[in-house]
Amino acid sequence: MMTLRQVEVIRAVMVTGTIGGAAKLLNVSAPGISRLVKYTEKSLGIRFFQRQNGRYFPTPEAQSIFEQINGVYKKVDDLTEIISKIGQGTFSELRIGSVPSISQVMVPRAIEQVRRRYPDLRIDINILKLEEAIDYLLLGRGDCVAMSYRLEHSGLDFLPLASGELFCIVPEGHELAGRKEVSAREIIKYPLIGIDPNDPYGRIMAEIFARNKLTYNITIRARFGTTVCALVKAGLGIAVIDQFTVAHGGYPGVHIIRIAEPTVFNAYIAVKRGAPLSLHIEHFIACLRAEMQAVNPGANAAGKAATRARKKLT
Repeated sequence: MMTLRQVEVIRAVMVTGTIGGAAKLLNVSAPGISRLVKYTEKSLGIRFFQRQNGRYFPTPEAQSIFEQINGVYKKVDDLTEIISKIGQGTFSELRIGSVPSISQVMVPRAIEQVRRRYPDLRIDINILKLEEAIDYLLLGRGDCVAMSYRLEHSGLDFLPLASGELFCIVPEGHELAGRKEVSAREIIKYPLIGIDPNDPYGRIMAEIFARNKLTYNITIRARFGTTVCALVKAGLGIAVIDQFTVAHGGYPGVHIIRIAEPTVFNAYIAVKRGAPLSLHIEHFIACLRAEMQAVNPGANAAGKAATRARKKLT
């Protein structure tokens, strides 16, 4: 039997034609190469080379062995190429689900970072409602779902992403447009555009009024935050919206006003319980978490909690 080291040395001599050349190729000493060639020939009872004028030429009886050695190296090259492609994401697909409020701005920014690291990774993004998110994960249609709320489900785990705040948005020219801060009591004086309070996302928006025991009237209901923004931009009313939907100028044409009362809520990434996460998924989650925490730097606690939650899962 030949060891891999013997195969490597014999091939180096064959390729370079000299002991010195093989030593330089392998970055070792020439005497060590010479001793290993002699030992290999003696132990196998085969003469690999003939020496002529200081150069080493393959013997006829060793020719078939050299063909096999080259075949081994071709396989190694193929393996190296496959490993490189895997590292770039060539053979993998990242399947992401997201609620609209996070998909508008945050997910694209995270994907841009993922693409830089895995340029050949195939990516599939789905915008999902709550009832769709559960089947999306449990039926194996996707790997993770970014959500602005969590629910109790025995088949899902929820990893913290970041804490966010709510803001009041008004159209250009509105009398509140110049304000830096507005109270919940002031907000309800105007026609409101919002999401059904029975919807999990809608409950986040409506909680500020419920907590302060304020009666409010939603004159126009919409299913998603992005639609709410469009309706506000059209001058049809004002709204309460989460900061991730309108971050980084994600929805121009509306004015963003801080709300006086506390409005903190938490966002999560949902995964199927017990399912292993690939490096691509973990990198996406890390990128998304970083982007969302950058919007609200006070969310460091969410990041630490996420680390602890992940350790428990693994």
